[in-house]
Amino acid sequence: MLAVEGLDVAYGRAQALFGVDLQVPAGSLVCVMGRNGVGKTTLLKAIMGVLRPRAGRVVFDGEDITRARPHERVRSGLGYVPQGHETFPQLTVWENLQVALEAVPRAAGADGAGAQRAGAGAVDEALDLFPALRGLLRRRAGFLSGGQQQQLAIARALVARPRMLLLDEPTEGIQPSIIVEIEESIHRLHTEVGLAILLVEQYLDLALKLADEFVILDAGAVVRAGTRDDLREESVHRLLAV
Repeated sequence: MLAVEGLDVAYGRAQALFGVDLQVPAGSLVCVMGRNGVGKTTLLKAIMGVLRPRAGRVVFDGEDITRARPHERVRSGLGYVPQGHETFPQLTVWENLQVALEAVPRAAGADGAGAQRAGAGAVDEALDLFPALRGLLRRRAGFLSGGQQQQLAIARALVARPRMLLLDEPTEGIQPSIIVEIEESIHRLHTEVGLAILLVEQYLDLALKLADEFVILDAGAVVRAGTRDDLREESVHRLLAV
């Protein structure tokens, strides 16, 4: 479904990614791992079009999207939850979800009522994953806890009903009880909904629970890739050790 081929990305003269290759088959969950500062977030930003590569290409569902703008990639079916549980803090939970909904193009032939029903259904589906948000719909996002903001950020991405979801360290800085909820939600999206997921995650235990396959980055390059069973090898542990 997603293919990253020979991707080079730089910040000015400082190159951050070197010839990165990555495959995410339809319906699979691939975990991108590595120490801090090795290029994991840069990789997701390049896939979403936030950063332009120097070389290489990004192919999604058979279409070369290397030069597509971020909103065009969203419309093609990519959903993105950046690092840091980003929300619109002055807007309520409900308004955050509605902003995402309004950015989704209306299906061809759908009238006003039909589009409204479809939108309401998408919001309900997203809230079903995070039922605690239903009681917080009128609360401003800036007054939510970090874990609640992360749940909202994921729900907001799901409102567009993406065919693939990119998650950048969704458990970072989150209290343990919410980590469990987020982990369960990712598992449901993968196993029950069949959503393809590219997950940036540092915690080996979480990757062992969720991932079908993994890649490890070091100094901007892929240094190891394999299946979940390979994550138990000592050589992998050494690559992830701080």
